[in-house]
Amino acid sequence: MSNQPAYKNTQLFIDGKWTDGDGGKPIDVLNPVNNERIGSVSIASKAQLSAAVEAAGKGFKLWKNTSVLERSAILRKAAALLRENVDATAYLLTLEQGKPLNEARTEVNVSADIFDWFAEEARRTYGRIIPARDRLVRQTVFREPVGPVAAFTPWNFPVSQTARKLGAALAAGCSLVVKPSEDTPAAAAVLAQVLQEAGLPDGVVNFVYGVPADISAYLIAHPVIRKLSFTGSVPVGKHLAALAGAHMKPATMELGGHAPVLVFGDADIEAAAKIMSQSKFRNAGQVCVSPTRFLIEERAIEQFADIFVSEAVKIKTGPGLDTTNTMGPLVSERRLEAVESLVANALEEGAKLVTGGKRIGNSGNFYEPTVLTGLKRDMRIMNEEPFGPVALMIPFNDISEALEEANRLPFGLASYAFTKSAATISALECGVEAGMLSVNHLGLALPETPFGGVKDSGYGSEGGSEAIEPYLTTKFVSERHTL
Repeated sequence: MSNQPAYKNTQLFIDGKWTDGDGGKPIDVLNPVNNERIGSVSIASKAQLSAAVEAAGKGFKLWKNTSVLERSAILRKAAALLRENVDATAYLLTLEQGKPLNEARTEVNVSADIFDWFAEEARRTYGRIIPARDRLVRQTVFREPVGPVAAFTPWNFPVSQTARKLGAALAAGCSLVVKPSEDTPAAAAVLAQVLQEAGLPDGVVNFVYGVPADISAYLIAHPVIRKLSFTGSVPVGKHLAALAGAHMKPATMELGGHAPVLVFGDADIEAAAKIMSQSKFRNAGQVCVSPTRFLIEERAIEQFADIFVSEAVKIKTGPGLDTTNTMGPLVSERRLEAVESLVANALEEGAKLVTGGKRIGNSGNFYEPTVLTGLKRDMRIMNEEPFGPVALMIPFNDISEALEEANRLPFGLASYAFTKSAATISALECGVEAGMLSVNHLGLALPETPFGGVKDSGYGSEGGSEAIEPYLTTKFVSERHTL
């Protein structure tokens, strides 16, 4: 691939072959900078979905019996190929999704790291021997791949989120039918390409696109598919989890959040404000772990807000392919409208606009970095994930008040805190209801660390050694020998 490849229409990838979809008129892919068509993505017919599942079933029989050393080597080679093509892949990612090129390059490199991590985990899917009560009995626990997987991945991190599912499943010995987002099909499809070039057997990984509801209903119900993995919104996740439950199929669910940030008066306020501003506006706030509710101790809120806003107004928003820009557009017109609606509702109900609060220009999906204060608990934006460049500033007086607000919502994905007090950190470790807590720095989403939520934010992990567990089943064998 060249450094700036021509954008090609994205085909389906079934049983090792790229093929046009015959499920209807291809879906247009739009550039979020100007909402102009840059290409299209094929729609899979029911027959093609059937072929993808059949290929995954065939591929699973081969892949589960492939040695862990060979699985590891293929994942490592795919990682190396990703790194070799980082610029070309990042270009496609920015063209489709809008994020700045530097962020896109980081995502591609992290995806290679994910493949490397799971290449090592493939070699560590240990069973065990259980001491028996009878010396003539041998009790053995085997870990086996669960089977073909249906994986659904999002548009906000189309490469790395797809790599997480591919890496864990392939390391465990599973095959997959993957449905990436139709908003960002080409960037995700690069992973199928590098895995094929790395030597992955035909049928082990298949990519399909089309109408999400139709594809999910077909794949989840299919008897060949034995597991579901989904990253996306809470409402869709609950629907898919119900479908999986109806067919007794395990699921990994990485859903949305509304991440609280607890900043105490004894913290390094300047450092906290700068770190959190950087995190809030990364990928234009379209991040499931994006900090959203900034709970600031009363004595520090003025200083924190001043520094945070001064950092926000320095952000240069524009097309991601221009490397001087530090924030790109939202992915689509519908996402822009959703953010506008939440901010407008908050302002109508008495919130104060400190900075931002409106779209930029008349073309594309650009929205200003925005900070709101004077918020009330019943405002929509205090209860619905904004998934955009909007920060909410809320004062608190003591830790109990902060924890009450942090845990008020049914979400529990990421959380953040800043304090110099060991006692406060200990209280937060026990008191914050979230799958992840990062204290005094940004320490989430590394390949080697758990990544997942609690409550309505889902279940299961997509990082660390925990991520491979959902792709394995446990088989107990008890055998008695005679002397």
